[in-house]
Amino acid sequence: MPTPQPNRARALWRTVLASAFRTALACSIVGIATLYGPVSFQNQVAFPAFSYVTVILVVTDATLGDTLHSCWLALYASVQSLGPAMLSLWLIGPAKLTNGTTALAVALAGMIVVLPESTHMIAKRIALGQIVIVYVIGFINGGQTQPIMHTVHVAASTAVGVLACVLALLLPYPRLACFEAKKSCNLLVENSSERLKLLVKAFCAEEKAAASGFLSQAKLLNAAANKLHQSIKRFQGSMKWEKLPFKFLRRYYMNSGEKLQEIEMGLRGMEIALESIPSFPVGLMVDGGQVKDGLLKLEDHISLTLKQVKSFIHGDSVTVPESNAEDAMKFLQTLQAVPRTHQDLPTFFFLFCMKLLHSKSLPKPTNKTPVKPDPFSSETIGFSFMEVWSSCGFKRERIKPAVKFSLSLGLAVLFGLMYSKPNGFWSGLPVAISFATAREATFKVANVKAQGTALGTVYGVIGCFLFERFLPIRFLSLLPWFIFTTFLRQSKMYGQAGGISAVVGAVLILGRKNFGPPSDFAIARIVETFIGLSCSIAVELLFQPKRASALAKIELSKSLETLHECISNICLEPIEANHVENQKQLKFHVNQLGKFIGEADVEPNFWFLPFHSACYGKLLGSLSKMVDLLLFGAHAIGFLKQDSQKLEIPWKGTVNKFDDDLKLFKESIGSLIKHLSKIPSIKSIPILDKELENNNISYDIEIGKSPYLKLFRVSDSDEDEMDKVLNSFLQHSNEAIDVMQGIEGENEIKSQMVLSLSALGYCIKALTTETRRIEEGIRELVQWENPSSRVNLHEISCKIHALCG
Repeated sequence: MPTPQPNRARALWRTVLASAFRTALACSIVGIATLYGPVSFQNQVAFPAFSYVTVILVVTDATLGDTLHSCWLALYASVQSLGPAMLSLWLIGPAKLTNGTTALAVALAGMIVVLPESTHMIAKRIALGQIVIVYVIGFINGGQTQPIMHTVHVAASTAVGVLACVLALLLPYPRLACFEAKKSCNLLVENSSERLKLLVKAFCAEEKAAASGFLSQAKLLNAAANKLHQSIKRFQGSMKWEKLPFKFLRRYYMNSGEKLQEIEMGLRGMEIALESIPSFPVGLMVDGGQVKDGLLKLEDHISLTLKQVKSFIHGDSVTVPESNAEDAMKFLQTLQAVPRTHQDLPTFFFLFCMKLLHSKSLPKPTNKTPVKPDPFSSETIGFSFMEVWSSCGFKRERIKPAVKFSLSLGLAVLFGLMYSKPNGFWSGLPVAISFATAREATFKVANVKAQGTALGTVYGVIGCFLFERFLPIRFLSLLPWFIFTTFLRQSKMYGQAGGISAVVGAVLILGRKNFGPPSDFAIARIVETFIGLSCSIAVELLFQPKRASALAKIELSKSLETLHECISNICLEPIEANHVENQKQLKFHVNQLGKFIGEADVEPNFWFLPFHSACYGKLLGSLSKMVDLLLFGAHAIGFLKQDSQKLEIPWKGTVNKFDDDLKLFKESIGSLIKHLSKIPSIKSIPILDKELENNNISYDIEIGKSPYLKLFRVSDSDEDEMDKVLNSFLQHSNEAIDVMQGIEGENEIKSQMVLSLSALGYCIKALTTETRRIEEGIRELVQWENPSSRVNLHEISCKIHALCG
């Protein structure tokens, strides 16, 4: 049996070779059409370089659905950019353009394209590239430019690139998004089954070392699962574009991504539980083999249901007998009491996650045949007139990014024309086609673009030198470069930006003729690209002076504030809509924090304090774990409500006791998080002291006068108040279980409520632990930023409280 490592290597090579073949085929189609096509056709496609650029923008890692979508996007981009450009050139006259007016026209047109929020990224990049070509080439040719035919030639060049992509994705067989998504779903189901086995083996291990080994293997598979989830999500966006022309494939268009994401949640909870178990073997395994046998049966049953999900993806039907489900869950009825010690809570939480995984893996009752949508609805064809109209809506928060980008594009064109008028468009084109809506690591992206452009250009020059007289062989020499750049796009060093720059650099040299010596063209293009990237960096620093490290501090405070709101809303009452929205906001802020941390890691320090990435990484890990714990707590409360409805005994008094415990938990941990959220916002301890002195404000650090300061831990030997709250919760839980006597299905309901209450208790304990880790992380962070000051969070919190009033 082949080992996993060679399997992953073969899969990677297959993916890379397939992507490189499609890209090479699309470029070859453009090359054959523009170099060997009829003269009349070549006259219409006057800008083959932009055809190649369009190919790289569209075909990179694309499916057929993506290219069909890109046809609409290219049409939309052409109407958005070439229509106004044609009118303005006709009114102004190309002969009257200057360096300044050309740059101004490009900047204003670029702002109009960038300002709408809903326009797709590919449409914006194509439109911006067309704007640069139309205005700059129009200015370079001067009075010889015909405004109408000039824009038609740009549109024709764009159309040739897009159509080449469609043909490349059809030959020799279509690369369909539905098949790719189905393949990823199958791999994800297999991945989930294997992880489930490893996690159960770890739980049943006889010693800590064996459990750690199985858990490490599961975590490696977890990293692969995350990539598969991203792959499924990406393919689902292009699947709808394949429905209309391929009606016979509609039975494959089933959205299983959500179901698999729910399964992922249960596996994640089992990992969290195993990380918290203090010693092995666990107590339940020592007491007897009944739990272990039942656990293995439940694992087999969940594996069968996962196979059912896989068969559902294929359109087949596999039914797991209901009796097997009842037998698999029967061993849980031996759990008739909530653990009284904190050390046993992770064990019960593991079993709770197994139960949750079992419920999520069961397919919901549904028709075998998916519902056939209206073939002309917006959900089928992927766009609607309302969507196009809404994409034209302008929002105030979009003005600053639009102005910033248009200024960088205009300056790039201006300085590029001043340096070399014949090659001036090469300074603006890289800026245009690399437009991004989200914030990027400016210096890193510019660096990898410059390196990629240089690498690709040098390779192109060498290829032209070796095969100067053999144009077909020059095209064949692109294939190994496409393979290499595909690996570059997947690498951490270069990524998408560097890989695409390397591809474009080689294609524009090897796919051309009658443009003079390649070395001269290469030098001119490298210099012009450097001019464009320098303008982007300068404008970025001018308009967005806040460093990623500063934004990470702000986002850390926002994450803690939202976390405080989420914890404050925990209760046994029906979950309100704002609680669900708060959890979504928390996940959003934590993801944003992760992005800023990643950007801050690669930004240069200059004269600033180095970024403490290790500390921020710990804080991010704790916050991410708390997002999961809040979700598991919500599920535990949901199961608890369902089970309590089956009881015929009074439950209101018990709920009130639980609410009292939760209230104490929220008052202590929630208040601590609230005060911690304000500490990262301070610039430094000396500046904070200076503000207090300037405002003549005194502060009180006496614990008796500032009760909230009891929340902070002075030393590890201090007894945590939360231990008392958790002990009270566990005591009330057992009291609630003890009153269940003589009811129908007593053992089953008891065991279910034991699991739910134990899981809720574990979440309380784990949230407390992670809060203390966040407290230590913030203390370390403040000390890092104030190396010469004594850090006392009690005192700092008092000062902030006094200053803010």
